[in-house]
Amino acid sequence: MEENKLTAWERMELIRHKGRPTVRDYIPMIFDEFYELHGDRLFGDDAAIVGGIARVHGISVTVLGQVKGHDLEENKKTNFSCPHPEGYRKALRLARQAEKFHRPIICFIDTPGAFCGVAAEERGQGEAIARNLFEFSRLKTPVISIVLGEGGSGGALALGVCDTLGMLENAVYSVISPRGFASLLWKDASREKEAAEQMHMKAEDLLEYGVCDAIIPEAAGGAHMSPEVTAGNIADFILDSLKKLSKKSVANLLEARYNKFRKIGVFEEEVLSGESAPEENSCAPGLEDTLPAIGEVPVSDVVVSTEETGLKDNVL
Repeated sequence: MEENKLTAWERMELIRHKGRPTVRDYIPMIFDEFYELHGDRLFGDDAAIVGGIARVHGISVTVLGQVKGHDLEENKKTNFSCPHPEGYRKALRLARQAEKFHRPIICFIDTPGAFCGVAAEERGQGEAIARNLFEFSRLKTPVISIVLGEGGSGGALALGVCDTLGMLENAVYSVISPRGFASLLWKDASREKEAAEQMHMKAEDLLEYGVCDAIIPEAAGGAHMSPEVTAGNIADFILDSLKKLSKKSVANLLEARYNKFRKIGVFEEEVLSGESAPEENSCAPGLEDTLPAIGEVPVSDVVVSTEETGLKDNVL
């Protein structure tokens, strides 16, 4: 694969191209047949996540994917690919079904993040995502995830706990969008282009950090230029991953999945020459001289502004 010289921001613009293929475009190009299943059996169905049973080169699999639209009408229907709790619970229901019938699971990630509306929070959005993280980490069947475009925050990670993670070469994967990053850290959303470069969200960065396991080539000019070529590359990645994972026992599969995520975010620190290593559990230099010893602070001084609150007489 040729070196991709696009910046992170240029990739953000590319993956938001209205003609970029979505999971619903890829499914008929990758899988021989697909039977869609609906609902979480608790609240309802969510159009932002598609799921069902399929075959790829004769192998039965379960397919899960976050759905984007190509126009305003489709995006309204799929909530702009921001799933509700029932979407994640539908995905978990189908994942458990796949485990029961020994079907590998193929997940397609393409979301700016989980929906954060009041209704979603009332129905337990945080619990639904956390439950998926927990349950997917111990599914006794191979799990393969592919980031098609945007991989945003916990909404993406809910389908990202897997044995093998592949990313299309122009896809991004991060804890937050560049605009959100710039707004929170710099209080200036207009610096989103700068933020995109600082966040190391490109496929090459994530491959280096061990988050991503493989970069899947796109058609020249982007996936929208030739969806069939990109779909063929995705199919090759899926088949290669299935071949490798099928050789592992369930115990080895779970152990490797556990170790894959345990090593993410581990960094080594070293002391530069001429500097001394800080003592373990020590305060910042000079700080210990400003802190009173335990027992030197009167209990009465611990209560702040008791006169203003009218609680002075009630203390102790």
